[in-house]
Amino acid sequence: MDPEAVVERYLQALSAADLETTASLVAVDFHTEHTSALGSSSHGRAAYRERLPGFLAQFAGLHYEIVRAVADGDQVVVRYRLTANFAGHPLDIPGVMWFRVVTGLIAERTDVWDSLTFLRQTGAVEERGEPM
Repeated sequence: MDPEAVVERYLQALSAADLETTASLVAVDFHTEHTSALGSSSHGRAAYRERLPGFLAQFAGLHYEIVRAVADGDQVVVRYRLTANFAGHPLDIPGVMWFRVVTGLIAERTDVWDSLTFLRQTGAVEERGEPM
């Protein structure tokens, strides 16, 4: 399977809360990095699989929409929109994921999204007025 198809299948499985398929698409030594201040990184398929139920439980109706994907060899970059419900708050958060796919499995994923957008949409931080 080509790298872009692997990434698309992974995001579909994650959106469907299909834990087994999601975990089966990452390498044994999978490394996921979150650059957001609120995100956390992990290493290894087992650690990632262990964290998935908690993540999915927090984000009811999680869905990743691929806005645009660009592939170059084993690298795939996806601009996405995450929609979900978090503790009664609807979310619509844009982000970018950068993947490296090796022999049909995702070896690395870097997820970039704005924590402040999340905090504002959950009501943890008020929208600020006009820029100074």
